[in-house]
Amino acid sequence: MAAEQTAPPEIRPDAETKPDAAVVRDALGVGVAVGLSGFAFGVTSAGSGLTLLQTCALSLLVFTGASQFALVGALAAGGNPFTAAAGAFFLGTRNAFYGLRLSQLLALPRALRPLAAQWVIDETTAVTLAQPTRRAARIGFTVTGLTLYVLWNLTTLAGALGAQALGDTDAWGLDAASPAVFLALLAPMLKTSTERITAAFAVVLVLGLLPVLPAGAPVLVAALAAPVVLFLKGRGAPGGTGPGAGSEGARTQDAADPGPSEGIGNFTKGEAR
Repeated sequence: MAAEQTAPPEIRPDAETKPDAAVVRDALGVGVAVGLSGFAFGVTSAGSGLTLLQTCALSLLVFTGASQFALVGALAAGGNPFTAAAGAFFLGTRNAFYGLRLSQLLALPRALRPLAAQWVIDETTAVTLAQPTRRAARIGFTVTGLTLYVLWNLTTLAGALGAQALGDTDAWGLDAASPAVFLALLAPMLKTSTERITAAFAVVLVLGLLPVLPAGAPVLVAALAAPVVLFLKGRGAPGGTGPGAGSEGARTQDAADPGPSEGIGNFTKGEAR
């Protein structure tokens, strides 16, 4: 009886069971599709001046693509290492919020949580939230995380070795790999008008501040785009002047926007981890 009282409930008690094979298939699709983009990171990192060991260490220890690209991009532009690291850190803080949600859904034993935390990224979160049961969520999280971690690190190594063999990556135009991959990963995620406006405002902030701030700093300032857009959205909501106003409009928007559990398809094309 005690075990029944303390056991965590299923994610959706009334949902139909999803076959394990289907969960594995979806998780592998996401893991393979995104894991291959580690090659671009390896090329970009080597082109920014990092050694093979440093490049591989970033993928092994950091393992969050957006932060890795932000770091090497700032370094390649001549930015201060501390500023570049700060930008990468703030981009990666979202994973902590993912972890709060996933810890409830997965309900893993305490001994496994530190290991699982390394795999808490956008893709694993999307696959996990899309599952109807805790068993399916655990399978999806594990398969996605393992596939992505192995492939991302292998392709990072291949990309770094390839960049060394090519020599001057700028001569091949590979210095554009980082922003190109970043945009390709970001675009499928912008599903709502609020997300698109926030992204556009962030771009305007970065472009406007590039001439006046050191490399890496504009990325930090661009983080202000989200609270500014949300504040203005609240001010413009019908029937009120604050973020909490216009609850009817907010509910309508929420109903129209797909939730996290419906967004797994967005991540099969790649993701800005």
